[in-house]
Amino acid sequence: MIKRDPHYIRTIYILFKKELAAYFNSPIAYIFIGAFLVVGNWLFFKNFFLLGQASLRGYFVLLPWLFMFLAPALTMRLWAEEKKMGTIEFLLTLPITNWQAVLAKFFSAVAFLAITLGLTLSLPLSVARLGSLDFGPVIGSYVGAILLGGAYLALGLFVSSLTRNQIIAFILALAACFLLFIVGEDFVISGIPKALVPVAQFVGLGQRFANIARGVIDSRDFIYYASLIWFWLWLNVKALEGRKWQ
Repeated sequence: MIKRDPHYIRTIYILFKKELAAYFNSPIAYIFIGAFLVVGNWLFFKNFFLLGQASLRGYFVLLPWLFMFLAPALTMRLWAEEKKMGTIEFLLTLPITNWQAVLAKFFSAVAFLAITLGLTLSLPLSVARLGSLDFGPVIGSYVGAILLGGAYLALGLFVSSLTRNQIIAFILALAACFLLFIVGEDFVISGIPKALVPVAQFVGLGQRFANIARGVIDSRDFIYYASLIWFWLWLNVKALEGRKWQ
């Protein structure tokens, strides 16, 4: 994976800048950001004044579902477009490793997601002016959002490496993110065999995000997200190795 060799890291950084710039060189990026902010703010403020509480809990309950659409939209083109345009063959013949290519694309997607999330900081500042806001759960929710978003993006990136059709990549990644999020929810657990309950509770992204959003910082949740991200990135590298072998 990431080596301490400065040249290795510099190569990732160069590829990362190229991939990140590609987002902002297209109007689609600004459409994604605008739609995310408008939909999220509207859904939040629709009930905020009715509840009369200085809390962002309602927004962070919605956030995983918004990310569920945003993350596949960000990753659907990263490998699928390379395949469709035929540039993936050129990329894989460059003096770079598969890990460098995968990490550059992943970090660029995470950076774009973080920038988009950073634009929502006006929400806690506005709510804090209207009442006494507890910033502990807010900070925890933002940390959990980055981890959850990273897991979604790593999964979406892997799915994008399996097809050359961006729409198919989007739909498959959306379905996979949805399943991974709800698998640990109570209504799912109540309908599966008891032998599978521990597995579902361990795998489910939703419950772990809820724990962090409440301000409960558990190292096991961080390790889980890091392991899950590594697993999908590792599968992505293996998919590229299989293509290069072919």
